[in-house]
Amino acid sequence: MWTTPAQASTGGAQDQSGLTGVITDVMSALGEIGVGVLVLLETVFPPIPSEVVLPLAGFLSQQGEMNAVLVLALATLGSFIGALLLYLLGAKLGEERVVRGLSRLPLVDRDDFEQAARWFHRHGRSAVFFGRLIPGVRSLISLPAGAEHMPLATFTLFTVAGSLLWNVLLIGLGYFLGTQYHLVDQYSQYFDLLLYAALAAFLGWLIFRRVRRRRAG
Repeated sequence: MWTTPAQASTGGAQDQSGLTGVITDVMSALGEIGVGVLVLLETVFPPIPSEVVLPLAGFLSQQGEMNAVLVLALATLGSFIGALLLYLLGAKLGEERVVRGLSRLPLVDRDDFEQAARWFHRHGRSAVFFGRLIPGVRSLISLPAGAEHMPLATFTLFTVAGSLLWNVLLIGLGYFLGTQYHLVDQYSQYFDLLLYAALAAFLGWLIFRRVRRRRAG
């Protein structure tokens, strides 16, 4: 369950279960730094969804349990550090070696990397900026940018700008929801169910696509 106005005034959030509860526990233990850490991990390991982390951080900011400006700054920093790690990996190993290695991971498809690379080669800097706004692509787009040795200053500028816009949108959404207590309290019990259903559907789609492509091959 989410924090109610009375609970916010006494400085405590109700215990939550599931993935939301894990994310809440991390942010409760580490505060705004926890948001940055979670976003960094999401950039490198997409199954940790920023679509959950950032709105929740915005909600807690509206409740007065976090500083919204600091949340935004550390979330953007976490996004950049994660993207930079992948950029450096691409720069050191080269696009083909990175794609060949990562595509061996379970449910990771080589075509996803190749599509991100084609998009980068076609659009360059704009691909880095807009790629930060597209789930999944946020991680992949940094690899061809590094492999093609895109100037680090340019990569930094467009990565930070795109990440900042994405973070403002999701944190702002959570902040707005913090003012809608009656809706939040009414539907929060279904949040984890919807989240798990979405993750299961996404996982099922990945498995189906992988099997279909292997059969076609």
